[in-house]
Amino acid sequence: MAPRVDLKQGELKNHVNRALKSLRDGYVIVAPIEHGYVYLADAFSPFAVRAMHVLRGSEDAVAAQVLVHSVETVQGVTRDISEDAHALMEKFWPGLLSLTLKPNRGLTWDLGDDQALDLVNVRVPKSKFVRALLKVSGPLAITSASHAGESPTLKIDRAVVKTWDVGVVFDNGALKSGPRTTIVEQTDAGMRVIREGAITVAQMTAVAPGVFAQ
Repeated sequence: MAPRVDLKQGELKNHVNRALKSLRDGYVIVAPIEHGYVYLADAFSPFAVRAMHVLRGSEDAVAAQVLVHSVETVQGVTRDISEDAHALMEKFWPGLLSLTLKPNRGLTWDLGDDQALDLVNVRVPKSKFVRALLKVSGPLAITSASHAGESPTLKIDRAVVKTWDVGVVFDNGALKSGPRTTIVEQTDAGMRVIREGAITVAQMTAVAPGVFAQ
């Protein structure tokens, strides 16, 4: 049975240290972000990322999203970032905007696609706990803790926790449902909106004129 940690009790630093140890030991953990519980794994551990995809029930050749602590971290793991992409990061991060960019060619990671896609989707989340963790852990691969095709998990079911093959479950109580993340891909033609969610096209074009809808 996966141990459960109540994030509303104890010190944030202690929770972060426990999560960091579990991740460095190669485990997947469960944690809360803005509107749902997620699986997190070390983005540079192919074994942990594969385990996360199995838990999620992801299809083959699907690359996990990556959470990072800051814009500076993104600059280290991606390449050829456009001015519009920079503008979107500065305006909407931390927040519900995911950017699909070209990964740094020097990275030795496999997010689930065996590096075949030559793309990585990155985001800086608002979650206090996860951002504190990202500051010391580096980039983390992420996927929803609900099974593929199901709605986000908003509350930890202790009966379900007993079946989860994860290192630790960090419980912050019932989370509020909310809008989905807006997804934008940097292309040769500009910033293409893959999915409009919490952040609208109009909001983005106000700071990045190269944004366009599909």
